[in-house]
Order: sequence, then structure tokens, then C-alpha cells
Amino acid sequence: MFLAPALAAVLLTGCTAPTPAPEPPASATPTPTPTPTPTSAPVVSPEPTAPVVVATHLAAPWSLTPVGDAVLVSERDSGRIVEVSPDGVITEVAVIDDVSHGGEGGLLGLAFDGASGLYVYSTGPAGNRVERYELTGPPGARTLGEPEPIIDALPAAGFHNGGRIAFGPDGKLYVPVGDAGVPEAAQDPIAPHGKILRLNPDGTVPDDNPVDGSPVYSLGHRNVQGLAWTDDGRLFASEFGQDTWDELNEIVPGGNYGWPEAEGRGGAAIGFVDPVLQWPTDAASPSGIAIVDDQVVIANLRGEVLRIVPVDDPDAERELFAGELGRIRDVAEAPDGTVWVVTNNTDGRGEPAEDDDRIIAVPRSFLTE
Repeated sequence: MFLAPALAAVLLTGCTAPTPAPEPPASATPTPTPTPTPTSAPVVSPEPTAPVVVATHLAAPWSLTPVGDAVLVSERDSGRIVEVSPDGVITEVAVIDDVSHGGEGGLLGLAFDGASGLYVYSTGPAGNRVERYELTGPPGARTLGEPEPIIDALPAAGFHNGGRIAFGPDGKLYVPVGDAGVPEAAQDPIAPHGKILRLNPDGTVPDDNPVDGSPVYSLGHRNVQGLAWTDDGRLFASEFGQDTWDELNEIVPGGNYGWPEAEGRGGAAIGFVDPVLQWPTDAASPSGIAIVDDQVVIANLRGEVLRIVPVDDPDAERELFAGELGRIRDVAEAPDGTVWVVTNNTDGRGEPAEDDDRIIAVPRSFLTE
């Protein structure tokens, strides 16, 4: 594991005995030791220089969402939402009612509206849905109110449920919906399958959507699982392919990304938007993403890597932690400025370590080395 040497180095740095100063010659007059001057200045902890484990023993975690000085985590199969404090204390916030776990369905994405609303994407008895809950209480004792439906009866299946939700810089809620095993519906402008939807926070359709009265923001997707915006408002999305190519796309209003007519690059010739980057499906399965310091940071499941893609130079991508963490589900910038990465080895497809699943805090400087 990469963590052991890194932590050992930190511990050794703090524990190595100082080298004794040479004794002055016998004839020399000893220099008086200055008396320390009291100070009230706060002690500032330096940024960690290596990744550290923040939390352990999560059960099939799916989404990371910062709230205040903590991070909320959804567990897909249990239906639990837990709070993880900066020092790694895990507190249960709620268990969402009527979550129907099966295959890739269950409790999926979380998004916080910045005030008091926690938006939750989950699989229910009638399909996938987004609900809003009032989040109340202090850190360590937060609770959820009653669910308020935002959108429901979205297509659900054992596979391709989408589920990553996020608020854009425009204050709108973006909701990726998978093709739910019906690929041809991704090209149907009316069907919700294989789309990214854009909604007002109350679930109504914004007046400036690409098609008047339609929640569809983009179409032709197979299974989008990551959303993030640059500082200048550009939207990027990660997407699972089928047998050939996984994708990183830049999403434009009304864009058609080709599925199932096109997978990976080559669709532009027939009117589709080509991906920014593509990877063989057995090397990627890109899930949650974050944009940190003008870099798209991508969690990969099958690929078992954290990819770093400069926004303005995508071909200069790098890989971190290859094979060291197992499957990686999501990534988010934590309130303390580090980047939190959550593993996904207990979902039935990975090989769990004894303390899986884990959250690892990665220093920002580590991502640019």
C-alpha cells in the first residue's frame, strides 16, 4: 500500500531524535540561552504532504458531499447517509425509506443546495427518484426532515441508473439518468433514458433549457456518473461505455453525445459531440469527478486509478494510486482544502481490504507533482 511508506515517513520525521549540538571549547564562554517570548499567535497546521486515511469500514459508499466542515456519504446498499467529520468520526444521519437495492440501484447521489436542502437520488419501488430533505442540527447530530419529491418515476434497472446529481453555478439541479438497459431510448428526445436533466431546485423546468418545457439538457448518454464545473462555467461529465470506450465529455446545452449510435470518438462526422478523452472500458469505468485547480480529478472503478486531467491540456493526463486502493467510486474537495477519495471495494465487485471501504485525504499539492 502506498499509505504505509507515506505515513511511516511522517512518523519518522516527527520521532527522529535531534542531532546534539557540538560542545563549545573549554576556554569558550557559553552563550546564554535566550528566553522564549510568549506569543498568542495561533498555531497553523501545515498541509499534509502525503495521503492519509480519514475513515474506514464504510459499506458500499457511493457519493461524497461537503456540508459545512464535514462530508456526507451515501451507502448504496444500506440506504444510510452518514456524516464524516474532519477527524474521521462517522455519525449516522438517516436511513432513507423505501430504497430498493438491486444491482447498481439503491441510494446513489447526494447534493447540498448550500442552505438547508439535501437532495438525494435513490431507487424506489416506482423507479429512480430525486427527493429533497431539510437538513437540520449541528455537526455530529444532523437529521433529515420529511422527503419532498422533486422528480420521480425515472427509469431504473439492475444496471445503468446514472445517479450523480449536482448543483451548477447557475443554481440549477443537474440529474444524469442512465439508459436503464434501453439504449435506443437515449436518442428519443422525450424519453428520460440516457439524458442529463436540468431542473429548478423545486423540480420545475427552467425557462432557458434547450427545448422549451423539457427538462432535457443533453442526450445520447449511456451512463453518466460524474459531473463538475470549471471556474468559468464549463461542465464536464464522466460516462461509462459498453465494450469499447469510456468517456470524459464537455457538456453543451442540447448536445447529443451519440449513444448508442456512437461510442467514443468518431461521432462528430454524423452530428454527435465527440468526447474530450476516451479510455478502454477495462482500464477506466470513470465514476465521480471533481475539478481542482483547473484539473479534472476522476475516480475509476475497473481501472483502479485516480486520473488527473488538465482542463486545458487533456492529453497530459496522469494516473495516481494505480492498483493501490482498489476500486475508486467518488472524489470531492473537502472543506479543509484536501481532496477526499472514497474506495468502493465492498460493493460485490471488488476485493476488500480489512478496513474497506475507506476515505483517503489527498493533499492538493500531491495532485500537481
